[in-house]
Amino acid sequence: MSTLVEGLTSAEAEHRRATCGPNFVPIRRGRHLWDRLFTQLRDPMIVLLLAAGAIALAMRDLVDALVIGLVIAVNTTIGVLQELRAARAVDALADLAAPTARVRRDGADRVIPAAEVVPGDLMILTAGDVVAADAELAEAVQLQLDEAALTGESVPVDKAVTLGPDERRVWAGTVVTHGRGAATVTGTGADSSLGRIAASLAGQRPRPTPLQTRLARLGRLLALSVLAASALVFVLGVLRGEPVLEMLLVGVSLAVAVVPESLPAVVTLALALGARRMAQRSAVVRRLPAVETLGSVSVLAVDKTGTLTEGRMVATRVWTASGAEYEVTGSGYAPVGEIRPDPDDLSPLLRAAVLCNDAHLVPPGRDGEWSAAGDPLEAALLALAGKAGMDPAVCRGEYPRVSEVPFDSSRKRMTTVHRTPAGGWLVACKGAPDVIGDSAAALAKAAELAASGYRVIAVAENMSDTPPTTEGELRLLGLVAITDPPRADAAGAVAACMRAGIQLRLITGDHPAAARAVAERVGIPAAGDQVVTGPELAEGVPADRLAGARVFARTLPEQKLDIVQALQRDGHVVAMTGDGVNDGPALRRADIGVAMGRGGTEVARQAADLVLTDDNLRTVVSAVEEGRRIYANIRRFLRYGLSGGLAELLVMLAMPFFGPAVALQPAQILWINMLTHGLPGVAMGAEPADPEAMGRPPRPLRQSILGGLLAPIAGTGAAIAAIAVGLGAWAWATGRPWQTMIFITLGLAQLGVALAVRAPVPADHRRRNRFLDLAVVTALIFQVAPMYLEPMRQLLRIEPLGAGELLLACGLAVIPGLVLAATRRR
Repeated sequence: MSTLVEGLTSAEAEHRRATCGPNFVPIRRGRHLWDRLFTQLRDPMIVLLLAAGAIALAMRDLVDALVIGLVIAVNTTIGVLQELRAARAVDALADLAAPTARVRRDGADRVIPAAEVVPGDLMILTAGDVVAADAELAEAVQLQLDEAALTGESVPVDKAVTLGPDERRVWAGTVVTHGRGAATVTGTGADSSLGRIAASLAGQRPRPTPLQTRLARLGRLLALSVLAASALVFVLGVLRGEPVLEMLLVGVSLAVAVVPESLPAVVTLALALGARRMAQRSAVVRRLPAVETLGSVSVLAVDKTGTLTEGRMVATRVWTASGAEYEVTGSGYAPVGEIRPDPDDLSPLLRAAVLCNDAHLVPPGRDGEWSAAGDPLEAALLALAGKAGMDPAVCRGEYPRVSEVPFDSSRKRMTTVHRTPAGGWLVACKGAPDVIGDSAAALAKAAELAASGYRVIAVAENMSDTPPTTEGELRLLGLVAITDPPRADAAGAVAACMRAGIQLRLITGDHPAAARAVAERVGIPAAGDQVVTGPELAEGVPADRLAGARVFARTLPEQKLDIVQALQRDGHVVAMTGDGVNDGPALRRADIGVAMGRGGTEVARQAADLVLTDDNLRTVVSAVEEGRRIYANIRRFLRYGLSGGLAELLVMLAMPFFGPAVALQPAQILWINMLTHGLPGVAMGAEPADPEAMGRPPRPLRQSILGGLLAPIAGTGAAIAAIAVGLGAWAWATGRPWQTMIFITLGLAQLGVALAVRAPVPADHRRRNRFLDLAVVTALIFQVAPMYLEPMRQLLRIEPLGAGELLLACGLAVIPGLVLAATRRR
């Protein structure tokens, strides 16, 4: 048998992969450790710390210089470790999101990761595929490719085996838009056209996400505000007669302490690890900005097949042109089952269904189940033929295909032409009943089946002794009713979306009655004017009816884009699911494009922000919940970090009015900052989702990151400052170690707030985030222990407190956290 039929053997493919390497070119090289370290040291807050260290050395203040150096070392180490961890998470996502290719190995079609394609492989190309490697066509039927990714030409290019060298070549990264073909791989990895382009991009760094940009803008605003306040502290100290260099050091240290400089690293880590958690729940994030946008989704536009339904087509009923009806048993794609009652002769119908068909049935693998290679609907027709005892391979061998007209959404049918064993010609056709059906009885039966939720396919043929020039007079053979039952958890997923304030829109090309039946079964309202058809959209639908529509049926692919844009004009943040090549524009236009990872095309996956590896709507709900959790944790960290920084600033401004010119030494300020913004801040990003998060409406997309937080930050910061200043003033007046008591109170009060603003305990007492508990306990130990360790006591210039003084400081420090925990909204 020829290589074209057999393809490579598995052993030969493995040998070539070992020789040529994987079909993969990294877009950018990993950054060197020194580069990451230098990036951390360029941070404005770290630059301020370096300046403070230089001032301390100029004053020969070795103690403060040592503490500043320690803070720089700790912050830089944490930042580099966070960046490395985030990079590993993103690299893992890239592996999960890797594209796939369909090749022929050992005579059978297989879907493999694109990285495993080797020179000599026979790639099978169908509409919607992204070409995985450079190749030369061995077979092409009305094949067209979009080569805009390489040439910039927006018009699809015709490809044929009989044309010139360029027209026989297909290039990695291009998209099959029409027809089908087979091509022998000639170049992979760095040797492919896409690989050469990718190599030229090495070293380019990704742009920051919108959230990171907004936070960087916030950081600059905070830095300017705090520098102004620090300058005020400096001026007040100098006016009271304090040394200029010492007050300059205090001012700079205070500026560094107030601004949560670890915020960018915390955000990057939260986004990357959140995306990794989504991947573990079968949702692969292809673009990190999608993580933050998910929390704002207000409308979810879903396809029917494979999203609300199982995506496993099964032919369960057959109606013939003579009026006979049959029930079919069996499940999935296994060609095992019965046709009841025993049919007189379904051979012509089944033969046409097998011949006008590009799918293949894949025998059970490790999971023990038959699967489909190709269109699931076509695979269901093959399984039906198998249940009647017909072998598709034998049938196709007896009736070789000589030409075809692939399925087209405008024609709503597919036609193939075959030679018969007797030397004649057979035209096989399948498609929509309203296009192929030629009798009132057939159309009435099709409408009845569609109203019951079936997808109905009409099958017809035309036999002739001469080569046909057109489809000719097709003879309807019958109808096949194919069902794709709703997923067991689809109704629960729809209900969860509605509880979260997310509206559902079902968009499908199916019959309106079938679409309505499925929608109602999963809980999407679909009565009366809530169903809009594609023809109605083409003629124009009033805005009020369009806004109230919940189901769109008989829609053309390009109308999905119109629907998404209309929803966005109404102010909605739209997530949309899709799987076909024509879904690409709408997936790209939606705020969150969601592609099917199992049954979808590579075009859809490449256009999407999120890929569902299980094709399950429930996974979208989980992804939205994860997005809301991440955003809530970032806001939680801001509330915690900024309130503590505000408290330190207020203490430094207020204490001079009660006696001492400087409430805290630079080393003490930086020590508190390092402990409170270090481990507890990072641990806060791992807080679980609020049990009520999915019971609230989505947040507005343009809401400020600090929206609604300014008052709580000001109130908490003022409360902590009032307690610390009050205790410090009393200790000053009574001759007690006032600076140490302020130091202890400020640090412990902030740690108490960290526990108070954490996510609420779920009603089922699900396990808490123990990382935060451990981080707070660790910080608490390092806050108190220096009082009783001589080297640390000298380093921080503090004094040991008596038992009563320590208990008083601790007792007052827990008040802000207790009040906050008791009064926060449940």
